[in-house]
Amino acid sequence: QVQLVESGGGLAQAGESLRLSCTVSGRTFSPLAVAWFRQAPGKEREFVAVISRSAVVQYYTDSVKGRFTISRDNAKNTVYLQMNSLTSEDTAVYYCAARPQFGGLRPGQAMDNTSYDYWGQGTQVTVSS
Repeated sequence: QVQLVESGGGLAQAGESLRLSCTVSGRTFSPLAVAWFRQAPGKEREFVAVISRSAVVQYYTDSVKGRFTISRDNAKNTVYLQMNSLTSEDTAVYYCAARPQFGGLRPGQAMDNTSYDYWGQGTQVTVSS
């Protein structure tokens, strides 16, 4: 059984940083593309960032470009989301998602939450201004 476990969420002041972690178990990690999505109260779940299985390719939603960085450590079966310069607009539940990657990582598919096979339970990030 594949499990994704997020950690690192919490409360931060505007301008501060948090680092989220997503650890995968139950299957081989290296072939997976892994993404972060988030959902704020009353809003739809939105794409945040994705990293390819090789870590060479990353995509970000425009609102986090230059502030968030996604990375992976295949030896630890873990993907990270470093979030800097947080604002109240970043307040949401953050979800980790994964799917096997075949061929190149296409942005349209990578940003589509319906294309992911595995999901974590989410971790709350709250940013106070």
